[in-house]
Amino acid sequence: MAADAASDIGAQHAGAGDPVAGKLKSDSERCQECHGHDGNAEDSRIPKHAGQFAAYLVKQLQDFQSGARRHEIMVKMAADLTPADMADIAAYFAGQPVMQGRLEHENPRAKSLFESGDPARELASCESCHGKNGKGRVENGVVYPVIGGQNKLYLRRQLLNWKLGERKNSVEAVMNQVAKALADDEIEALVDYVSGL
Repeated sequence: MAADAASDIGAQHAGAGDPVAGKLKSDSERCQECHGHDGNAEDSRIPKHAGQFAAYLVKQLQDFQSGARRHEIMVKMAADLTPADMADIAAYFAGQPVMQGRLEHENPRAKSLFESGDPARELASCESCHGKNGKGRVENGVVYPVIGGQNKLYLRRQLLNWKLGERKNSVEAVMNQVAKALADDEIEALVDYVSGL
């Protein structure tokens, strides 16, 4: 039973692409240049992809192609990718060991927001969608991405983009609502906490 659950999670992470082809494509398409050979980008402004759900990565590439998500470099990088290219590249990064952070100091307020949210503000916990330690989950076909261990500056930029309405591609705009409810100091505390998981 536990082995079946583990293989289901592995299949959910990997998607339908060919990771061997994806390794070659992610090199030739220059993905690895910024995101790292194993998906662990060294530049904190750039997202890690190591162990990210393949379906999430594919959706982001599709959103860059369609204009639903904007980023000058990524729009250009995604422009000529075929659906097979996207699936293969995503499968390669999804197959890497899941990104890990290093929690340097624990902030009780950030931990509380992450694990419990703030019922007084009707603010859901991060964990309720992104899973224990932010390692993501899939529920009813919706992929909640891995955020635990993600690069700090990238996390900050995305939360601010959602708060300001510059990014709008989360399911039912949930992230826009959550980010708008967070004070700037809460965003900073959460970014430090989540990047360390």
